[in-house]
Amino acid sequence: MSIDIDKVRERLGEIILERSFKYSEDPPFTLASGRKSNYYFNCKPTTLDPEGMNLIGQVLFDMLQDAPITAAGGLTLGADPIANALAVISYQMGRPIKSFIVRKDIKNHGTKSAIEGNVQAGERVVIIDDVITTGGSTIIAIEHARGAGLVIDRVITLIDREEGGRENILKHAQTVQSVFTRTQIMELKAKKQGG
Repeated sequence: MSIDIDKVRERLGEIILERSFKYSEDPPFTLASGRKSNYYFNCKPTTLDPEGMNLIGQVLFDMLQDAPITAAGGLTLGADPIANALAVISYQMGRPIKSFIVRKDIKNHGTKSAIEGNVQAGERVVIIDDVITTGGSTIIAIEHARGAGLVIDRVITLIDREEGGRENILKHAQTVQSVFTRTQIMELKAKKQGG
């Protein structure tokens, strides 16, 4: 089964624009970082949608085809559906990539682990996030994953808001990739309005 990855990316961009992108001149949105912005990405309506999950899994699998990784995960909640989508598609494609969850707070009972999933110290992984602004939540995920002995191959985010987060994350990881940038989504919005 051959997949036209350009068409898959195009459809994913449409879904993000339809369901996960909001723009407002007045009043601006308040972001998790406390900053004000005229645009807001809530990726859950895309990442938790059956079609959206399928497309995300296909795009990430394509991006990771040659990566020497065994698992993907990130800080709960944003990363969870993305990592799970990748896990399902990768299994269907015959090259399984496990998913794992990075807890925001480490449990003080049981194993006291920051990581949930079938991953072991020494495994090479990709850290996932839905949106990066300052990169703070991604950096927490990197630190917890490293603390559990995982080796960070790269970071992939669904949306890069292009507000310095990528540069901050690059201080903690060698490679940061995004499926879409804010600029690309804004261009898609302009194209839709013009068409």
